[in-house]
Amino acid sequence: MSQIKIEEQIGGVVLHLKGQFVGGDETDKLRSTLLEIAEQKKNKLIINLEKATYLNSTALGVLISAHANFVKREGKIILCNLDKNLENLFVITKLIQVFSISETLDQAINSL
Repeated sequence: MSQIKIEEQIGGVVLHLKGQFVGGDETDKLRSTLLEIAEQKKNKLIINLEKATYLNSTALGVLISAHANFVKREGKIILCNLDKNLENLFVITKLIQVFSISETLDQAINSL
């Protein structure tokens, strides 16, 4: 079961993702959550992947759209706490060059 927890702080938002995001309802929820954050004109977002176990191509597409949306508004998205599997996924897809990635949530907050 996937979950998304929203935490407002740092003049922006921290999204805590938990579970698998494989293109079903959980990914639709992620898409709508990211759109809501963008509509609120928040331009600092940290996505904490500490408890996310899997992202498929649909979920990656949702993150890429959100990234494009934030960059267009001069915002910033930072991903943090990627496990080895997720980190490899971002390396293989070359998304490691697109996203800012921090090892820990504290590092991500400090870099905003």
